[in-house]
Amino acid sequence: MREQPIGEAVEDDERAKVIAYHRGDAHAAIDTLLEDIRHLRRQLALTEGAMSRGMARGWQPSYHRD
Repeated sequence: MREQPIGEAVEDDERAKVIAYHRGDAHAAIDTLLEDIRHLRRQLALTEGAMSRGMARGWQPSYHRD
């Protein structure tokens, strides 16, 4: 799958490709996507720890948790 700019809508064919990749198992597709989110959050946390505050002029990511 390709990367999307922030705020770009997910297209129906992208959803279909994710489900097809998991052979129609929607639960497996969701599990994979959730694991990807957890991985990216861990990578972001590691990056925050390694990056100096001056490097990003105080920028910090916002976390949206439901």
